[in-house]
Amino acid sequence: MKTYNRDVKNRLRRIEGQVRGVIKMVEDGKDCREVVTQLSAIRSAVDRSIGLIVAQNLELCIRDAHESGQNADDAIQEAVNMIVKSR
Repeated sequence: MKTYNRDVKNRLRRIEGQVRGVIKMVEDGKDCREVVTQLSAIRSAVDRSIGLIVAQNLELCIRDAHESGQNADDAIQEAVNMIVKSR
């Protein structure tokens, strides 16, 4: 089972705070440009979090494959697919 480090959890909490901030902006009737700017920042933060999680998972999968004498190509392809699918 994969355990996520403090950095991943902190990133997700920060994103959660950003989303709450955007909800408040919408409730307060802020200008759409401000809302879209914040949503773009959230999207970037989510993309970076996906990259970090995939990279950490890939490292673990490659290590496990190496230790069990298997080829890591499947793990690498799965990671690539996850990144492509997230876009």
